Amino acid sequence: MIDGAVGNPPEAYLKLIKPLIDVARSLLEKGETLASIAFVGNLGTGKTMQILLDSESDDNKDRSAMAVRMAAETLAADFVFVIMEVWGLPKDKMPRMDAIIDKYGSIAACPYRLDMASFMLETRYGVWVAQCEIRLKGLSKKKRTISEPEFTFFKEVEGRFSRFLPQQSSADGPVILH
Repeated sequence: MIDGAVGNPPEAYLKLIKPLIDVARSLLEKGETLASIAFVGNLGTGKTMQILLDSESDDNKDRSAMAVRMAAETLAADFVFVIMEVWGLPKDKMPRMDAIIDKYGSIAACPYRLDMASFMLETRYGVWVAQCEIRLKGLSKKKRTISEPEFTFFKEVEGRFSRFLPQQSSADGPVILH
């Protein structure tokens, strides 16, 4: 896939993450918030682990990221799927993101912020990312929903909650997609 291309992850991964996205949508539609969570797994063995992510402070974020990396190492993971409720900006404000952060200190403090559901699938082939705006469902003030995520493929991403998978040496042989 081409970096920045819109498209779904391979079918083997899509079968695993689609039900998780549906659960996230269901929770929002019941009026709940999304817990930040990472699903770490190995397609070959069928083993998975769930790691709750704590984003209350930088230290907690670092500990959460380390826990995901340790789980990935333990399972010899070939995928990590992260679900988070985050804040984002409308598309028309994105070109001014740096100026907005300079003015307000963070997106969280910005009056333009949008509630978003963020989905990130990291594999040995690259990373698929989708962010969906969380909107009110009907006339409810508590129940919310998201549209179907549109994933964008990236060969690489940077940040605390990325690069979770153990580095594979060439001696490990080729990676086969199931």
